[in-house]
Amino acid sequence: MEEMEPVFKALADPNRRLLLDKLHEQDGQTLLELQRHLPEMTRFGAMKHLKVLEEAGLVITRRSGREKHHFLNRVPIQLVYDRWVVKYARPWTRSLTGLKGFLEGAAMAETVSHLFEVYFRTSPEKLWQALKESSITQQYFHGLSIDSEWKPGAGYRMASPTGELMIDGEILEIDPPRRLKMTFRAHWDEDAKLAAPSTITYTIEPAGDACKLTLLHEGLDPARTMAQSVRSGWSLILSSLKTLLETGEPLNASEM
Repeated sequence: MEEMEPVFKALADPNRRLLLDKLHEQDGQTLLELQRHLPEMTRFGAMKHLKVLEEAGLVITRRSGREKHHFLNRVPIQLVYDRWVVKYARPWTRSLTGLKGFLEGAAMAETVSHLFEVYFRTSPEKLWQALKESSITQQYFHGLSIDSEWKPGAGYRMASPTGELMIDGEILEIDPPRRLKMTFRAHWDEDAKLAAPSTITYTIEPAGDACKLTLLHEGLDPARTMAQSVRSGWSLILSSLKTLLETGEPLNASEM
């Protein structure tokens, strides 16, 4: 597919793969920090490689004061896997693919943040609807329904098809169809229940005849396995949402 060409081009260079590996180990690094992993390369050369990765959607940047921080965006890699690997391999072979290294693990820090950026060939209104309607979330969010009054201060619940509580939290900000910020508490296992609440922020921006979704999940405790699992989990969820909105069909859960 043409939309995947920049991803394949970006992954073809060993220096760029190394930069992705280093962001996989520790997200949010600056140019200077990343350049240290390429000691024989100039600052300008490292900038050029990061620009290619950013144009391919594999790296997202955020400014903090005068510094620019770089984050690994796993969704394009997940899409490559879903479209080019799954159909040629059985689900259990996932653990044998080189892509697994991009989708698992986390840097040890006081807290962990995961940042994702995905473009959808749909309208902001339809994307917003997909975030808050159970009939849609059940198709891409591991079968979970969602219930809320959708106003600041209101709670929300995400439950399995059997009614078991999996995620809940509080709506902090809501500005349809542009921004939704909420706390996040997981209940799917004992380790998740012990984790402190974190925060997720959805930001939707028009982009021509498409729109861009930026998802920031911050405040995760790196000592909890949940910090690792939500990273690969979001990659699958956002990939399935993109497929659902653009084709009408979610990803096949048996292949995920």
